[in-house]
Amino acid sequence: MSELNTAPWEKELRALLDQIQAQPSRDATTERQRIVVLKNLIATGGRKAA
Repeated sequence: MSELNTAPWEKELRALLDQIQAQPSRDATTERQRIVVLKNLIATGGRKAA
């Protein structure tokens, strides 16, 4: 998978990280779970991890 294909995931990841940083006292459990998924997708290029 090319960088072009991971760009939406990277953009979403950046937005979530910015949101958590902007409101650190808010419960961000759902966002943190999504961050884990996005990091895995980006790291593996969208391929299924073993």
